[in-house]
Amino acid sequence: MTLPRVENSCFLLFLFVFQAIFILILYRGGPSNVFRGFLDSHQILDYSKTHDVYTNLSLFTQAPNEETMPYCSAQSPIFVGPLTITFRVLPSERMIVKKNPFVQAGGCYRPPHCLARYKSAILVAYRNQEKYLHHLLYYIHPFLQRQQLSYSIYLIQQVGNGTFNRAKLLNVGVREALKDEDWDCLLLHDVDLVPENDYNLYVCDEYYPKHMASAMDKFKYILPYKSFFGGVSALTPEHYMKMNGFPNTYWGSGGENDDIATRIQLAGMKIVRTSPHLGRYKVMDYSEEMETQELWRRPASRHNTRKTWKDDGMNSLEFKLLSRTKHPLYTNITVDIGYVPPFS
Repeated sequence: MTLPRVENSCFLLFLFVFQAIFILILYRGGPSNVFRGFLDSHQILDYSKTHDVYTNLSLFTQAPNEETMPYCSAQSPIFVGPLTITFRVLPSERMIVKKNPFVQAGGCYRPPHCLARYKSAILVAYRNQEKYLHHLLYYIHPFLQRQQLSYSIYLIQQVGNGTFNRAKLLNVGVREALKDEDWDCLLLHDVDLVPENDYNLYVCDEYYPKHMASAMDKFKYILPYKSFFGGVSALTPEHYMKMNGFPNTYWGSGGENDDIATRIQLAGMKIVRTSPHLGRYKVMDYSEEMETQELWRRPASRHNTRKTWKDDGMNSLEFKLLSRTKHPLYTNITVDIGYVPPFS
């Protein structure tokens, strides 16, 4: 007795699919690996179960021979997902240094056990925010080490009591950091933000500028408005130069983020964002009053970015470098960036 031709074809197709699945399971190391992705995706997004940022970091020990050191694994073996973040106790510099024994002077680190696949510079515009800085350094150093990155942390400090200019300070930071290393990625980081998940990789997108802080607790873990590019962003040096960096003419808070978003578009690029499930950040000490006023309101701008972006940026950057000092946990760059011009 023979099967009808249609049933026979269906049976052969079923047999082929079954064999393909079976071979895939064997190739991937057994059926547990097939389902592990589902388990991992649940674990890395379950923020009710958080882990200490220093968990298993001691497993990274010095390799006996640097000349035969292998490349780091594509995915870090000590990822845990959601991290426990609290600002109740202010860590001392001594404590942070002790907990990060492989961090070198200037806040430089490379994995002791493998060759890093990626080099990232962390740039922080800063002025008189020591409390925030200590919290950031306590969390960001082990966070980056968990990702097996080679990195350095730069603080770009504005001297004097004049109006703060975050965007111009970051331009200074990019110029100074590129003197040290051919960085794969420039991470532009606010001092009062701490990432909540170690799967939020501090690496750049190959093609476009990436907004990392896509879900801050300050904004109830959603974007305050569509073009928002503040908090933490990642750009390759090529991206940064293509858009002529950030504007130098925004004094005070607000405004520059919209300018930057427009620059990206005018330079023929677009913004990509880290998934809001991974790009979660805790904001230090924000007030309820500020949240109410700023949550959904985008700052007004008096600038015409379409006319100014090619002339206002890295190609017009002027500053006076006052000092460049290597501290145990970061490199401090102190600069005089001028004064607020009238009607800026």
